[in-house]
Amino acid sequence: MSRIAGYCRKNGRSAPKVITDAMLQQSKSRPEWIAQQVSNETAALGATSWRTPQLLTGNDLLVVVDGFFYNTKELPIGANDAVRFAALYREHGFLDALNHVNGDFAIALHDARARVFWLGRDRLGVRPLYYAADADGVAFGSRPRALFPVPGVSKVPNARFSAVFGASHYRYIDNAPEASPFRDIAQLPGSFALKSSDKGEELIRWWRLEDCGDFSVSQAKLAEQYRELLLDAVDLRMARAEKPAFTLSGGMDSSTVLASAVHTSTSKQVAFSTVYEDPTYDETEEIRTMLDSCVSEWNPVKVGTPDVFGLVERMVREHDEPVATGTWLSHYILCDEVSKRGFGSLFGGLGGDELNAGEYEYFFAFFADLKQAGRIKDYEAEVARWVEYHDHPIFKKSLSVADKTTAQIADLQIPGRLNPDRGRLERYAAALNKDYFDLAAYQPVMEHPFPSYLKNRTYQDLTRETAPCCLRAEDRQTVAYGLDNFLPFFDHRLVEFMYQVPGTLKIRSGVTKILLREATQGILPEETRGRIKKTGWNAPGHVWFCGKGGERLLDLAHSRSFKERGIYNIVEIERIVAEHQEIVASGAVKENHMMFLWQMVNLEMWLRSIEAVPETTAA
Repeated sequence: MSRIAGYCRKNGRSAPKVITDAMLQQSKSRPEWIAQQVSNETAALGATSWRTPQLLTGNDLLVVVDGFFYNTKELPIGANDAVRFAALYREHGFLDALNHVNGDFAIALHDARARVFWLGRDRLGVRPLYYAADADGVAFGSRPRALFPVPGVSKVPNARFSAVFGASHYRYIDNAPEASPFRDIAQLPGSFALKSSDKGEELIRWWRLEDCGDFSVSQAKLAEQYRELLLDAVDLRMARAEKPAFTLSGGMDSSTVLASAVHTSTSKQVAFSTVYEDPTYDETEEIRTMLDSCVSEWNPVKVGTPDVFGLVERMVREHDEPVATGTWLSHYILCDEVSKRGFGSLFGGLGGDELNAGEYEYFFAFFADLKQAGRIKDYEAEVARWVEYHDHPIFKKSLSVADKTTAQIADLQIPGRLNPDRGRLERYAAALNKDYFDLAAYQPVMEHPFPSYLKNRTYQDLTRETAPCCLRAEDRQTVAYGLDNFLPFFDHRLVEFMYQVPGTLKIRSGVTKILLREATQGILPEETRGRIKKTGWNAPGHVWFCGKGGERLLDLAHSRSFKERGIYNIVEIERIVAEHQEIVASGAVKENHMMFLWQMVNLEMWLRSIEAVPETTAA
């Protein structure tokens, strides 16, 4: 992979090579990275990477590509993906060329003859892409800080982003996929292209996940088709991977990707897992069921009591934004270890929960589908199994809880229409200064392309909630350590397939991922394939923010910069910190505040980091 950046001017103005040079320098995670440019009279496009970047110049075209094309056997022959895409563009035009590619990519193309500039991003937004446009031209980059050297682009934060990140739930920070954490920088959403010419800019959606109804064939037949698609998605990515390693948690998703690679390659693979001293989120015992059949070398990466504040300070510099959850601190440490061991690629299971209805939140959307269809006996039977398998001392399960929550999140009068979870969104509203942003007045966008609540719930996660922030974290952290990252569940063929699978083949009798379990028979170990309860890939942030960690939280909250920003209510912050430490120290059966405290620390560290970025002089 690489970081791409560049600048295209309108109306025949000269190419700003010095700006692109400065943008590429800002894009580097390591000073030794290679940086290359291709340019003509009006455009200068470039890339920087630990390997030779993918660029093309010739016949009036400039092309740069970040990411990978996986279906290269179906594409024109070329030395790299930029060459392949140029050939596709000449034959089909930009938008149709994108549709010919199965890949994770961000692309910039300038056609001097047609006097047009294009940006394109893969269907699901696996590779990042940002831009800034004005009357003079368009600048773009794989990371926001690449845009800082561009005249007229400031480092001023996006107030909505800052407020929602700082005092709401991480699921709502990406509700505006066209926005970035910075006021003057836009994000190109997944499945969109930007066309720029002397006439101005046009955003064009080039792919859409359509409502094609549900499959009517048997479960066994669907499982067979799913298995074939899944194995092919993994195999295509293995063909592009250099020295691959695999993240392995105790859940089905990372296990499925690893086991599929073992199945297609007929060789065991190297795996890395984060393990913890605190048992709350440690999955060591669940992981062990995979080792004998699938793992040639297991590397448990121990995460004890890390320097959270120091690591967050490093992470936000690489991310150009605050990092959504503490899980990514563990992943950051893991990436460091993978890189030190000499591996070049990292495979993961992101996307598996969204495609296979693996999150606990999805039960309520499934319940809503049953109730809306009038299947009350089936609803009551499903709730009974949900209670039996998933009751929790803090998050209690019962028929009354199911009734109440389902009514809150779903409009049962309109098939598929979901409501935002206001309780989750506004839980920490009192910690936010209303003069900065009013969370109570904030209305997040809820998309409803399907008549099914479950499909819409998982689609919302793919496009506006869980997936976008996780994809950026995977991208930033693997690239920072010179690793390619591969996420087979985001293969668009799998996504299109799974959105035609009925909800009853995803959740049944209190068990999630029904079709995936059948599709992986003979691939996954039976103990892994049959496991019903999930710990969830998480990190013990509750421990990190106690004792000395709690003291550092208060030091942060009492610092001059924190107070002068006017974002938080300091008295409420003090109360939350004290209550968190009391809950953890006492062992009370009560939800703690680790998620909020993680976000608060990240927001402040990020704001400090962008203030420290020196002003550039490129012009």
